Amino acid sequence: MYLRLQTLFQRKFKVGLLFLLLFALLVHLAMDVALPTAYRHCGCNAKASGVPSGSPVLASPKKLSLRILQDFSGSNVSWEKSSQLQGAGLHTRAGELGVWHQQGEGNVEQTKGSKLAALFQHPLYNIPIPEVTEKDKLFVVNPMEKFSLRSSGSDEWVSSSKAEALLPTGKTAYDTYPAWLKFHIGINRYELYPRQDPLMPTLLRDLATQRIISSVQKSGGTQLKLIMTFPNYGQALFKPMKQTRNQETPIDFFYFSDFERHNAEIAAFHLDRILDFRRIPPVSGRLVNITKEIRDITTDKKLAKTFFISPAGNVCFYGECSYYCSTEHALCGKPDQLEGSMATLLPDKTLAKRRSWRSPWRRSYHKSKKAEWELNPKYCAQVRETPPYDRGHRLLDLIDMTVLDFLMGNMDRHHYETFEKFGNDTFLLHLDNGRGFGTHSRDELSILAPLQQCCSIKKSTYLRLQLLATQPYRLSDLLREALATDPLDPVLAEPHLRALDRRLGKVLAVVGRCLGRAARPDEVLVDDMGSRV
Repeated sequence: MYLRLQTLFQRKFKVGLLFLLLFALLVHLAMDVALPTAYRHCGCNAKASGVPSGSPVLASPKKLSLRILQDFSGSNVSWEKSSQLQGAGLHTRAGELGVWHQQGEGNVEQTKGSKLAALFQHPLYNIPIPEVTEKDKLFVVNPMEKFSLRSSGSDEWVSSSKAEALLPTGKTAYDTYPAWLKFHIGINRYELYPRQDPLMPTLLRDLATQRIISSVQKSGGTQLKLIMTFPNYGQALFKPMKQTRNQETPIDFFYFSDFERHNAEIAAFHLDRILDFRRIPPVSGRLVNITKEIRDITTDKKLAKTFFISPAGNVCFYGECSYYCSTEHALCGKPDQLEGSMATLLPDKTLAKRRSWRSPWRRSYHKSKKAEWELNPKYCAQVRETPPYDRGHRLLDLIDMTVLDFLMGNMDRHHYETFEKFGNDTFLLHLDNGRGFGTHSRDELSILAPLQQCCSIKKSTYLRLQLLATQPYRLSDLLREALATDPLDPVLAEPHLRALDRRLGKVLAVVGRCLGRAARPDEVLVDDMGSRV
């Protein structure tokens, strides 16, 4: 009897304990379900902490981690940029970041807007150029001559008399010009294009989106380049992608055997504009279909016979050139999509002749020989006595180009060009920048030889460089914002952008040493601003 009661008690105890555990589990699950719901319906904690109730900061850790992974793997923005946006808890597009303005002594105010817009509103970026007369224009245009295409959609010209009937009423002749033609006729003695150029967005968009009707290989040059033609008769120079964003030029490569990079051409255009030189024709990135926009439409027989299908099933080609034009260095799509830079072509040389000048600081382009400027520290005195550097601002313009090249690490500046019509009193064209942005971990100080040896720089250039070294107008931030508008964003890897700020500091240090040795500042800083400020 006693044993029977003991067994019955043990069974009831076990059942009771089981029910107790089950009850505790149900209470725990109910709390897990109820508490997040309460927080979702109550914004008091968010308000108390100053964080908006809809902010991603309030998301669960699992959801936040998922969002970070999506931002990193599913978009083209860099990890650094994604991290900055997540840390701020805001989905901010380029150009909507805060701009810090210095007001008075130490008083800093943050305003919403574009850093680039703030830069271009700065007084240093609003110094007027001299008055442009008819003789200062590259082209004198007949104001009555109109441009149009046949309404049938063909690619033929329409005569002026017939164009009248095809134009919307009220349009002037200038309104009928395509963007590339407006760019050409806007070139003058002092600038390739104006600072606040309303044409620029349209021109860049055309480069990225206009239908390509012809693709042929550009003659000359050491690496493959194509001339692409649009239905509105515009043309662009296409440089295909050869390196990924994160690749650096090997330290054992000679500068004359380096790759030409498509992203360097894009970044150089925007950097040149930020420095207020405006001497590089507009460039945009573009994703090109190798099959439809090159192979199927080319009339270049030499180019056509170099196409093949790779073992991976990708469409490839290599063309004919001095370097890297072989099956081992073929350009392959994925499966036929290929990145490249599209640079607006300058007017044909038959219409606007250009003169090519050998740079006094040209490298030897030899594996062991050195150029004279590398051996003679007083080389600049010799240059100053040689035309066209013995008068005018030619030498100072060349030093401007030196600063641009150093910032992007371009050692391949053997020649430069000018428009022949303007003689020696005009700007230098900063063409062919594909060998820039090859390294970010090394700075080639020899590029600054003209500045180091001559100890002269335009006052306006120096003041802008100082401005770009300040926090509100930091050079890397400005270029990052400018490149964010390109179809191939991100154009540069973050280390290249950070290298710009480091190199800018070294340029200013060189000028600082020159100023320290000079008896007067104006011996180094040549006043090019005068009464135009």
